[in-house]
Amino acid sequence: MNVASVGGLRGVQNQVAYVASKHAVSGMTKNAALEYGRDGITTNAIAPGAILTPMVAEAFKQVNPADPKKAESEYAQRNPTKRLGLPHEVAKVVAFLLSKEASYVSGQTIAIDGGESNIYGNA
Repeated sequence: MNVASVGGLRGVQNQVAYVASKHAVSGMTKNAALEYGRDGITTNAIAPGAILTPMVAEAFKQVNPADPKKAESEYAQRNPTKRLGLPHEVAKVVAFLLSKEASYVSGQTIAIDGGESNIYGNA
């Protein structure tokens, strides 16, 4: 199991090194699936979007020290779900990919972003 980012699925303004590294994770995931599949090893990656972790909450405090929840809400408006993801939602996808139920899923980078990576032109 690898961890990429939605930055591994699309571009992110002013983040060229980050995007390059996350695209590399996605590519390595595909290649590992090819190389190790014959040994019964599946290899996948997750690509989380904005997930409301303590690190992300701290970023919203920096964006708007007086009202970080307002900064969070404004940021979330660009997401089709109009919210940020929660850590347990990422954990559920990881648990599935590590389970026997996902034994025929390999070489995939799974977005966990409320559909935001599908927005044309990074609106």
